[in-house]
Amino acid sequence: MASEWRYRGRVVTADDVTSIRQLITENPGASRRRLSEKLCEVWQWKQANGALRDMVCRGLLLMLHRAGEIELPPVRFKTLNPFVVRATPPPMLIDTTPIAVALKELRPIELQQVRRTGDEPLFNSLMEQYHYLKYEQPVGEQLKYLAWAQGRPIACLAWSSAPRHLGSRDRYIGWNAEARRRNIHFIAYNTRFLILPWVRVPHLASHLLGRMAAILSDDWDRMYSHPIYFAETFIDPGRFRGTVTGRPTGNCSVSLPGAARTIRPISPTSRSRKSSACP
Repeated sequence: MASEWRYRGRVVTADDVTSIRQLITENPGASRRRLSEKLCEVWQWKQANGALRDMVCRGLLLMLHRAGEIELPPVRFKTLNPFVVRATPPPMLIDTTPIAVALKELRPIELQQVRRTGDEPLFNSLMEQYHYLKYEQPVGEQLKYLAWAQGRPIACLAWSSAPRHLGSRDRYIGWNAEARRRNIHFIAYNTRFLILPWVRVPHLASHLLGRMAAILSDDWDRMYSHPIYFAETFIDPGRFRGTVTGRPTGNCSVSLPGAARTIRPISPTSRSRKSSACP
């Protein structure tokens, strides 16, 4: 038996394993899900917004079960994993008349947070149809934005929880492993940025990133009960020059030293990517 286990930044001691066994014994009729909820309540294992870290806890229990440290009850229900088998967002009919004007002629531009709203399906559909990586369901904390002008959607931006380990970012911030564990939730990661293909407006992308830097933290706080202090994005140098992330309007972006890195391919188009950040 191992003296301790580590899972998602949490150390689980031999005494913890003993208490988990006792919890299972005291609740013989409980499902795996209910056991994980009870354990979260005992440990006060919660997200920043107060919600139980139920899914993470279930992963921990499954790890201990597979290692032979505990015996979980049989699985009662097998549900389809929406991240493995998911319906493709259907196309939506919108106005694709070309927009080719100066930025000042396009204003005012509204940035609308659409996560958990009636316009979220429109966001998903536009990403699926027009982004070269298609739509991908985010996990963890996330926000989605539609940019509107003249009554039409012109761009989409998606933000999610940041990658846990990113050497260039961690060196730039100057934190160690413990500081990263405590503060990683204060970083947001720009997973998708799409300007619709019929929109040709010089400096629009920089303008949108600058606007995002001004509103992202407050919107995140409203949704997840904690602010964002640092935002990061990635570009594929084989496709883009990265000039947009170099100087967004209204807020200075920092191109991280040594930021180019090779990441595990997520699609046939994946290559080495360069990261930029905005503190």
